[in-house]
Amino acid sequence: MITRTLLLAASTAALMTAPMSAWADAMADLEAAAKAEGMLTTIALPHDWCGYGKVIEGFKAKYPEITVNELNPDAGSADELEAVRANKDNKGPQAPDVLDVGLAFGPQAQAEGLLMPYKVSTWDEIPDNVKDADGNWYGDYYGVMAFGVNKDIVPNTPADWADLLKPEYANTVALTGDPRASNQAILAILSAGMSRGAAPGKDSGDKGLEFFAELNTAGNFVPVSGKTGTIAQGATPIVIGWDYNLLAWRDGMAGNPPMDVVVPASGVLAGVYVQAISAYAPHPNAAKLWMEYLYSDEGQLGWLAGYCHPIRFNAMSAAGKIPQEMLDKLPPAASYEAAVFPTVEEQEANKAAVTGGWDTVVGAVVE
Repeated sequence: MITRTLLLAASTAALMTAPMSAWADAMADLEAAAKAEGMLTTIALPHDWCGYGKVIEGFKAKYPEITVNELNPDAGSADELEAVRANKDNKGPQAPDVLDVGLAFGPQAQAEGLLMPYKVSTWDEIPDNVKDADGNWYGDYYGVMAFGVNKDIVPNTPADWADLLKPEYANTVALTGDPRASNQAILAILSAGMSRGAAPGKDSGDKGLEFFAELNTAGNFVPVSGKTGTIAQGATPIVIGWDYNLLAWRDGMAGNPPMDVVVPASGVLAGVYVQAISAYAPHPNAAKLWMEYLYSDEGQLGWLAGYCHPIRFNAMSAAGKIPQEMLDKLPPAASYEAAVFPTVEEQEANKAAVTGGWDTVVGAVVE
């Protein structure tokens, strides 16, 4: 007889090959165990990032018995790993159950033993090159690096990275976080490096740092973390970040101020983020149920509504599961045609170059 404990501990790889009735029974047991835990603790999920606000509300509506405890929505990927390390022996509300981190941080967390393997029931529709074979981490969504521009302050929208060095963009250009800790900022530097002909990896990190050093020396770099409020108020009139974040900000501003979102002509970078469960999760079954929700059709469409391309996009599109009106709201497909998807190894090499060299090469403290 299979006990509930064994059933819940098993990878859902078994569920994927099991008859539908067995899969339904297993999901019912997982739901019951998650409801008994009664809580899910997330971290670093701003509500305007990838439509996470509505995604979280969707999960809560489906499972009202589970309280969603949201920690530090503005944390970076490095902060998420530190939160796991700092709370290994803590089963209280400060210990995250689940993580959403940049691709390069998945293998790092795995190597440190910070992750719990788990394969969602839609595992086979996640491309092999963006998931750990054992289920420690797995791609969730992707977008491309872009410029968000407050048109009230910057009448001429920059078309490419080199434009940002022009005098007309003095004191306007910002990243979305500290490039020593924020995955989004680290990859913005990779994109800048590629725009100078560098290959993804250490070379892109070095060339990207060189670009930002010039930007800082020119007086064009603003050492403030760009957010909706800072771009709207004019503190950071140009913000470099993921297209999906910038598009959501633009929609939220509703023309006050008007905002352009442009993918640069060179160095077009596609970035994948990954989901994972903490090895020290206080609520492991709620964490698994959260993953099942995120990788269900409903969860994937929730991310797409927030302008993120969900990782099952191709499979869902082929199956006719994506409404045309959602596709019509996305930027033109041509914006993505030149996008480069760096490997995990290339991202790790870039990350090491950026985090190790920012202070000495650029020297600006981003707050």
